Amino acid sequence: MMSGGFRDWRACLLSGGSAVALLLPAAPAWAGSGDVLGATAVAGEIAHAQKMGQLFRDPVSGNQATPPVIPPLEIDLDPSGMIATYQPAGPTFTSTNSFFQNLGTNRRTCFTCHQPQDGWGLSAQHAQDRFAENPTDPLFRLVDGATCPSDDVSSLEAMRKAYSLVLSKGLIRIGLPMQSSMQFQISSVDDPYGCNNNPTTGLTGAQSGTASFYRRPLPSTNLGFLSTIMWDGRESSLFSQAADATLIHAQASTAPTPAQQQQIVDFEGCTTAFTPVPCANTPSGAGLFTAQIVDQSAAYLAADGASGGPISLAQELDNFFICVNDPFGCDGQSFSPVIFTAYEAWAGLTGRDPVTGARLAIARGEEVFNSVPIKITGVAGINDVLNEPSVQGFCGTCHDTPNAGDHSVKAPLNIGVADAGPLAPPVLDISGLPVFTVLCIAGPLAGETFQVTDVGRAMISGNCADIGKTKGPILRGLAARAPYFHNGSAATLLDVVNFYDQRFGIGFTSQQKSDLVAFLNSL
Repeated sequence: MMSGGFRDWRACLLSGGSAVALLLPAAPAWAGSGDVLGATAVAGEIAHAQKMGQLFRDPVSGNQATPPVIPPLEIDLDPSGMIATYQPAGPTFTSTNSFFQNLGTNRRTCFTCHQPQDGWGLSAQHAQDRFAENPTDPLFRLVDGATCPSDDVSSLEAMRKAYSLVLSKGLIRIGLPMQSSMQFQISSVDDPYGCNNNPTTGLTGAQSGTASFYRRPLPSTNLGFLSTIMWDGRESSLFSQAADATLIHAQASTAPTPAQQQQIVDFEGCTTAFTPVPCANTPSGAGLFTAQIVDQSAAYLAADGASGGPISLAQELDNFFICVNDPFGCDGQSFSPVIFTAYEAWAGLTGRDPVTGARLAIARGEEVFNSVPIKITGVAGINDVLNEPSVQGFCGTCHDTPNAGDHSVKAPLNIGVADAGPLAPPVLDISGLPVFTVLCIAGPLAGETFQVTDVGRAMISGNCADIGKTKGPILRGLAARAPYFHNGSAATLLDVVNFYDQRFGIGFTSQQKSDLVAFLNSL
């Protein structure tokens, strides 16, 4: 958190594109489909966590540091500059808020994996820092922080090995049940930890037992722009997510009360899309808004007519609704690939000083994001659903929500991030992740085999067509929460850009790559 001379700046802050018609062919059947196994999946996830907690107990139980207050404008350093969180409803006092309270049995809180300096997610670097400072920090718990609940943690070196994935890639283990009604079975798993291969902790057959996947914690901020909860969409509301996360990750013996769930959701951002009951203490659209506010090269990101930072982002929520700007026309309107407009004003800057040069780079990167065409091929969830082998798109085809960058409808896609074996993307680092060989035994894809590091959405829908699919995350606050993608396979934003460039044959120049990275860091 900033202090000293920045206090006056914070007080000052608190006071005060043309559309391109592009309607692709028939709209995919995305929203509200494929959740038939979701409730059973979540129940199995909870049961597995509770069983693991009974069988394998943590030998340590340290606490974590928690600030007494989250101010209306929280500003923290990150690798690219400073990230800020804005709370329109005012400060939050952590001692009386359920998001920060120990509601379970292992001293974890929501704050354990969702902290402001990490964009309310978890960066691998800060996981390493926390381990170095205190290896008994609640982040390091066997139930999901370790590569397997049965891992040896009897010494510091053993702990470092057990928590290797959370330390290197910020990954948390997710245990989901196989179900007999699925269109596929897991033929084999190449698991360096043996967790999936052990019937006590993992699979007991091709369609039974628990499969363990390793995923990044999603940010608990900017939730007003959500169209899907969790990477695989398995949670139906923010209320159920708050309860289930407490039962699983905090190893609670009972779910939080409705009042506690309400307080957690109100703090994060009570939204109309995923709140079955009205917001209790804050108006709809309040909560947390997080974005980069200072770039180490371009300085203040709301200067010279730009609108970077979280306060401008909060105002964007007034215009958001599910389906807004969807490229497949679910809102009945034209799609504009001009997704981000925060740095339009910088495109016309003149001058040769370093700050102006950095701002021009960000503006150019925003233009690259908005305008460079991409030939979309081989994407399950787009090409197969549309029955179109090639679709002309842009970055905004999959990141269409204006100035937020997630998809405005439930749109699980497989762009190849989870691929393993011969199809593994050479740009991405999937080392240390189990590789699942999945055989389709029913449905249109019967007889096909997949090798993936994560079965993805298919664990919830049961459909072979969903193997490897995940949702895209909201793009704001990227600089604070490396590594990237659901499995942490991209260490840097340049790795992300290189992956897309190679995967879709975009042909970015070196300048375009550099500018695009500068822009993504400014979000």
